[in-house]
Amino acid sequence: MNYPRGPRTCCALSTPISTSPITWHDEPRRAAFERWLADVATRRGLAPQSLRSASSDASFRRYFRIDSSGAGGASFIVMDAPPPQEDVRPFIAVARLLHDAGLQAPQVLEQDVAQGFLLLTDLGSRLYLNELNEARARGDTKQVDALMRSALSALVQWQSRADASGLPPYDEALLKRELALFPDWCVTREFGLAWNDAQQQQWNAACDLLVRSALTQPSVAVHRDFMPRNLMVTEPGPGILDFQDAVRGPISYDVASMLRDAFISWDEEQEIDWAVRYWEAARQAGLPVAADFGEFWRQLEWMGLQRHLKVLGIFCRLKHRDGKPKYSEDLPRFFAYAHKVATRYNGLGALARLLEPLMGTDRVDAFY
Repeated sequence: MNYPRGPRTCCALSTPISTSPITWHDEPRRAAFERWLADVATRRGLAPQSLRSASSDASFRRYFRIDSSGAGGASFIVMDAPPPQEDVRPFIAVARLLHDAGLQAPQVLEQDVAQGFLLLTDLGSRLYLNELNEARARGDTKQVDALMRSALSALVQWQSRADASGLPPYDEALLKRELALFPDWCVTREFGLAWNDAQQQQWNAACDLLVRSALTQPSVAVHRDFMPRNLMVTEPGPGILDFQDAVRGPISYDVASMLRDAFISWDEEQEIDWAVRYWEAARQAGLPVAADFGEFWRQLEWMGLQRHLKVLGIFCRLKHRDGKPKYSEDLPRFFAYAHKVATRYNGLGALARLLEPLMGTDRVDAFY
């Protein structure tokens, strides 16, 4: 499954369900899509006239929803992933891994790998992020806790049952490429700053610490964007989406993604409670988490810091390169995450000082 991958644009962040009209900027691709869909619709009993936009994300992929032609029939999802920007083979392979692990994920029913068209089962429209926000707004802490614990249970199942041997490694080169997004797009492009030699050395030293911490952790299957915006409320456990960038890497990565998310934040006491529950379940499942929870928590925080620095760079790149400025609205959340961790541990204080001129303290304080 070590397939070539298209350029990773973001954390596979899906937009909410939409009914906006479908537009095409490539007429030959529109014609190819309609030919493919007509054939699939005939064989599968689908109604092409019901096709409508379902969601899009920060990459080049688009998703449409289509209904069965019979009354009261099921709906399905169609993926449009234009080559050469996107390669659907990793999606197909990881979907198989998830199903083999007994988890809820879209099943690939039809595929045209060369053109980047897939027909998938539909996991519905109950997005985890929306359900968590609504439950928290009404003070339903039991529902919030149930959803989060179900997601962490699914994560233990993914890590303990998925065969990660064929996944690309989350190696030193990839970790460092991700970290380089921060100075390139956030520091230089977003804020127009240039570090001097001493500051660059401080950045390099911090990166070395974070990469070393990641590489010394046991490796498991890593979803790479395991977070409420990529989970659906389904039975018996969460439906898992946007998994095509899965890798073989640090065991704390997906836990950090879930607990310190791009679009929803929790009190640290609550983060630790869920982390302890995950850690205990992982130990019971035979996963190689650190024997001491304090060390596991440090690994999680450092792994989260690497991810948050990467995402700060990605969100700025989306704004400046891809014309998608809405993601930059969440920069203060990630500065808050990163600064809190950097000030907490020996060796990372210089990194905290590099962050402070960029942070917009009044906005960041709201996320502490």
